[in-house]
Amino acid sequence: MRYSGFKVLTEGFSGNRGWTRAWREPEPKAEYDIVIIGGGGHGLSTAYYLARNHGLRNIAVLEKGYLGGGNVGRNTTIVRANYFLPGNQEFYSHSLKLWEGLEAELNYNVMHSQRGLINLFHSDGQRDAFARRGNAMISQGDDAELLDRAAVRRLLPYLDFDNARFPVQGGLLHRRGGTARHDAVAWGYARGADRLGVDLIQNCEVTGIDTAGGRVTGVQTTRGAIRARKVGIVVAGRSGQVAAMAGMRLPVESHVLQAFVTEGLKPAIDHVISFGMGHFYISQSDKGGLVFGGDLDFYASYAARGNLPMVEHVMEAGMTLMPMIGRARVLRSWGGIMDMTPDGSPIIDRTPVEGLFIDCGWNYGGFKAVPASGWCMAHLMATGEPHEVARRFRLDRFATGHLLDEEGTGSQHNLH
Repeated sequence: MRYSGFKVLTEGFSGNRGWTRAWREPEPKAEYDIVIIGGGGHGLSTAYYLARNHGLRNIAVLEKGYLGGGNVGRNTTIVRANYFLPGNQEFYSHSLKLWEGLEAELNYNVMHSQRGLINLFHSDGQRDAFARRGNAMISQGDDAELLDRAAVRRLLPYLDFDNARFPVQGGLLHRRGGTARHDAVAWGYARGADRLGVDLIQNCEVTGIDTAGGRVTGVQTTRGAIRARKVGIVVAGRSGQVAAMAGMRLPVESHVLQAFVTEGLKPAIDHVISFGMGHFYISQSDKGGLVFGGDLDFYASYAARGNLPMVEHVMEAGMTLMPMIGRARVLRSWGGIMDMTPDGSPIIDRTPVEGLFIDCGWNYGGFKAVPASGWCMAHLMATGEPHEVARRFRLDRFATGHLLDEEGTGSQHNLH
């Protein structure tokens, strides 16, 4: 079925009896050419691009719960390409271009809204840093505008510009940045992969990875053994646990990152806003809720919940930046499990086990990377060679010292 405005109209007149399932519920086969472990945004996009770009069909995506129930549904939905370092720059630029054509590509409304992203700065040093970042973005081919205080006030009049401690001096505007609907992205890729013949197997937890003679031969699951010539580990915060099934120890730590949503309000915030001195970021969803977050909880954990001190810290930052939100009631919060690498940049690479591939270490960048991550992981698994925009995301860079320290805070997981 092809979705369209006309289809919505005709179904409305017919009692919505003509809709079909978005994807099948197949039983797992005994053998596949490729198995993808993880049914989140990255796993589903990998499967989709393997089928769409490389013509492969005998593929299964294994998800221990339901599709889109992990980190792809536990984030603040920000899409951007405002990175500074070569390696990250070209990758996220490629991802943003894929975002811009994604709805037409998938025939699915992922609610991609290029409302613009503004990184505020509050000191001369921050202004200089964002000027450098903006120039780097423009050199890469992306957009950036350095705004002074007056220009920011015209766009965001509700900020506390007179805060004595953190005065707003300006901001870096990335107009092509914005948001998308997180679960719709997972559903769109799932539907697209299914239409190309990929088997999406839900409630199928991988409990072991089979190897023989230094190469992968398949996986053990709660629904039986599945043989495979190639296996991709695409499980976000669980990457370390799943890789251990193949005898590997990854250079990642899993940390909790909380996010919050308020009650629905009338439209007030037209952009994505990042508070340079409080590590606070906020936007308003299409349903009216304010969606915001802040720092990691700064302790390693696999629990999809957070601690109260960090809740207080994030709320304080929000009130410092825009006191107007103080009366909004927070309806819910959650914790995403972030797989943090020492240098704050991801890994898309082969592993020492032949036929076993890894896509992990997305830190804060996982959601915005979904299209390009799948594109590059699919290219790697299909051809055996890294895609040009992901060549620096090597697994061995932590041994060789070729790091991509985007945050400039050194090789410490908990600082990224």
